[in-house]
Amino acid sequence: MVSSKLSVKVILTCSLILTISLSISFIHIQSHQQQIIAGQIENEARVLFKQIVITRQWIADHGGIYVEKLPWTKPSQYLKNPEIEDIGGKLYIKKTPAMVTKDLAQYTKDRELFWFHITSLKLINPENAPDAFEKDALIRFEKENLKEINTVEIIDGASYFRYIAPLYIKESCLQCHGTQGYKVGDVRGAISITLPMSKTVAMINENKNYMFFAGIITVLATMTALYFMLKKVVLSPLSNLKESISEFSKGRYSVNNNLRTGDEFEDICRAFEDMTSKINEYHHTLNEKINSATYDLTEMNKKLNNANMLLQEANDKKSDFIARASHELRTPLTSIKGAMDYISAKLTIFIDESPDQKSIEDLRVFFDVIKKNAERLIRMVNGMLDLERIELDAYDWKFVPVNLSHLIAETLTYLQINADEKGIFFSAIIPERLPALVDEDRIKQVLINLISNAIKFSPEGSEIMLKAYTEHGYIVTEVCDEGAGIKPSSKEQIFEKFYKEGNKEGAGLGLSICKSIIEAHKGIIDVKTNTEKISGSCFYFKIPEQDQDSLESSAAEEGM
Repeated sequence: MVSSKLSVKVILTCSLILTISLSISFIHIQSHQQQIIAGQIENEARVLFKQIVITRQWIADHGGIYVEKLPWTKPSQYLKNPEIEDIGGKLYIKKTPAMVTKDLAQYTKDRELFWFHITSLKLINPENAPDAFEKDALIRFEKENLKEINTVEIIDGASYFRYIAPLYIKESCLQCHGTQGYKVGDVRGAISITLPMSKTVAMINENKNYMFFAGIITVLATMTALYFMLKKVVLSPLSNLKESISEFSKGRYSVNNNLRTGDEFEDICRAFEDMTSKINEYHHTLNEKINSATYDLTEMNKKLNNANMLLQEANDKKSDFIARASHELRTPLTSIKGAMDYISAKLTIFIDESPDQKSIEDLRVFFDVIKKNAERLIRMVNGMLDLERIELDAYDWKFVPVNLSHLIAETLTYLQINADEKGIFFSAIIPERLPALVDEDRIKQVLINLISNAIKFSPEGSEIMLKAYTEHGYIVTEVCDEGAGIKPSSKEQIFEKFYKEGNKEGAGLGLSICKSIIEAHKGIIDVKTNTEKISGSCFYFKIPEQDQDSLESSAAEEGM
């Protein structure tokens, strides 16, 4: 069965390749033959044209030709003295080159050989009026200075090759056509030659049929030879090899089954024999090795399971400890901060009324330090708690459709006072609409953090540039400052927890929280060198853009 499938695949594949190759070759040969035949027809038409032109030239050079007047012939009304009589009383009429051309054309057409037609755009004889092909050619001869034009036309269901070339005014032509305004070298008219192509078309079709049947015979003969060759050289040895493998799978393999073909099949059988010998050699100890390996794996799995349980328990305890510690620290720290606010306010009133203001001022400075550190601890605890909830996927996200442009504008307004204290001004390039599906409070937290950091580390009187735009299905928001910038060595670490560069203020959690929030929105946050300024850094984040239909659908679901 396998051999049959293989033979069918090989034969079909070879048939397809051979058929395609022969088809391409036959098409090329047929096209070349058609070009040769077409060239022969064109050369034949060109020779006929030259013969007609030479005949006309000979007649014109001799001032016309007189022929015996036959009963059905009439002299030309356009010639002077078109008829003469010899001394014997026999009448002769004068024939011009055009008249001889017309007579010859009628002779050839009556005998169905070919026909030609003399024509012009300035007619003397209406019978020489051009048809559509001839008229177009005459116009092109005058405008484009072409030497010849040819085409193939279907006339009454039959194919005809049409050739036309111009006739130029010569000195001998002016005798008849000088009154029409011609001068030597002008296009007087043209002669078109029409050749029947029925025999040519029949020859081409016959050649196509011959090549088609020759191709079929070639493919069939090749496939037959290929089949018998495959059967003898490949299929029979392959069938024997399959039988040997089947016998081995049943435990009845014999070395005598080895093939003796003197080719690759014999090499495969010898390799198979070596393999069976080694398999039989290791067969006796295989079960013991498997049992030993199974026991070791079982013990290792037990140890790994215990280790995983211990790690999970430790991680749960760590998370629970951080959550409880953060929660427990938040309440007293908040109380301390409130107390510091109250004492600071009272001291302010007392300083204004006390005569010993210096001592009281020193005391207020001390309380301000306590208050500042208490606020720092509160921020750190809140940041640790938020970060832990996000990492444990325990945060209650509230995704709603928003216009990110409005959210950025609100954040800038909120932080304008902080910027004014350092003389920093904002510059924003933001479109009117940036539709997104986000947790509004958390994205605002990211914006506040990035813009606050830019204000903190920017020199007085500098500029902070904000940009927002869409790119490849994302909304990109950039915050660029003119500060000292980020060192290349620190770029990969600034988003890690508790990382601080130098002795800068803060707990080192702000950017880590921003990274977790943006990643929860399936976005990206990073920092790059400010390309528009010599110094400074440029933080940016990307979140997926939402079209209007998606936002309306999300809003409807929120309403439900």
